[in-house]
This record gives sequence, structure tokens and C-alpha cells, in this order.
Amino acid sequence: MAPGRAEGGGEPALAARIASGAVLAALATGAVLLGGLVLPLLLLAGLLLAAREWAALVPHTSPEGRALLIGAPALLGGAAIAAVATGAGWLAWPILLFGAPLAAGLAALLPGGVPHRTALGALYLGAPAAVVLWLRQDPRGGAGCVLWLLAVVAATDTLAYATGRTIGGPRLAPAISPGKTWAGLAGGVTGAALVGAVGGALLGWPWAAAGGLGALLAFVAQGGDLFESWLKRRAGVKDSGALLPGHGGILDRIDGLLPAALVLGLLVALGR
Repeated sequence: MAPGRAEGGGEPALAARIASGAVLAALATGAVLLGGLVLPLLLLAGLLLAAREWAALVPHTSPEGRALLIGAPALLGGAAIAAVATGAGWLAWPILLFGAPLAAGLAALLPGGVPHRTALGALYLGAPAAVVLWLRQDPRGGAGCVLWLLAVVAATDTLAYATGRTIGGPRLAPAISPGKTWAGLAGGVTGAALVGAVGGALLGWPWAAAGGLGALLAFVAQGGDLFESWLKRRAGVKDSGALLPGHGGILDRIDGLLPAALVLGLLVALGR
């Protein structure tokens, strides 16, 4: 997402953004609440789409290298999702941590292969998908925890976008993403803290701690946004894709969720 763009996008773009965001939110919420096979299948579908966009952000590669850029996240991430879904979640991490270097080694043997981006794609896309499913199934997490995470990241994106458009002001990282502002960052963190506190209270968590965690995840999410902006700038593109009206591609929509899910999963695991 674009958490603090100073430039306007016009009413049609904003309407498309709201509509597609609402559809995605409904799909994600329904999948999280239903559980069963629905959430793993949705995560796998999202992983495949994100892997295609990840490969498109790597210029000057060969068809073989591009196929591996897609295949490594899809196969390794899919295997990690399957491991968690079948109750063997402990296998997900060896699959990813040992599989990523193997994929990089294979990429090094291919003409036009990109070893580091192949390995990074497997970890950066595959691990968060497995973590989200693990959080849904873990007794310390559950559907409420995952929905809380989605709400916090959505609040970060929405409030940062609205604040950045309304206030504007100094740019956050002009060399990476000229549209993002410090006002957008502040708005996103504030929104995430408020939503985190309210959502945490509804789940029976200490509201102050939940608000602080929401603020932390907002910083992490906007770091993910900047990382994807850097990747797009290197690739010379504005969006990672054109699948979602008003948003761009799947990666444009989940760039903040990816690192935020990893951090929340780590904190839950450490708190066991």
C-alpha cells in the first residue's frame, strides 16, 4: 500500500480503492473466521499471485530465472502452508530455511538466474503466509488475533494514506518513495495504536499493551511499504501489478502485512 502519498488520486481512483479494499477485507475476514481448508487455500492463492509480481520486479532475468523466482516462493511457501495446515507446523521453518538456499544455488546455475532474490522471495513471501495460518491455529492466537493483525495493518494503511493526502508536508523518504510523508507515518502509527487498543480490549487483552503493539507493527508495516517502494523504483515501475483497482498489485496491498505478520508471530512464539 501507499501509506502517505501527498499527491491526490482523484475521486474515481479513490472509489475503486475503497471498493476493491472492501472486497479483499470481506474475503480475508470470511476465510479467517471459517478456518478449515478455506484459509490455507486463500493463502496459497495469494502466494501464487504475489510470487508472479515478485518475479516481475526483477528486471533483466531469463525465462528460466523468472520461472524459479515464481516457483521458489510458490513451492516452498506452499509446502510450509501445507505443513502448518496438517498439524506439522514445526516442519514449515526447516522447509523455508533450508529450501531457500537450495533455490538460490539452483538459480546460480541458471543463465540469468538471480540467487539472492530467489531465496529472499521464498522467505519474504512464504514465511508470512505460514505464520498467518499458524497464528489462526495456535491457542494463543486464534481468529481474533489474526483479525486484530489485519485491522491494525489496515488502520496503518488507511490513516497514513488519508493523513498524507490531507496534510502533506515533508517527505519521509524522497529517494525511495517521494509520495510518502512524515505526516502519513504519524497518522498511520496513531491509527494503528487506537485500533490496536480497542481491538485488544475487545479480545480481553490489556488495552495499553495492545495499543503499543499496534504502534510497533505500524512502524514495521510502513517499513515493508518502503521496502517494496525501493524494489519498484529499482525495477522502474509504479505498481507491482494491476490486479486490484485503486491499489495496484497484490504486493502493493500486502507489503505492510508481510513483515508485520512475521513480527507478531515471533512475539507470540516467544510468549509461549
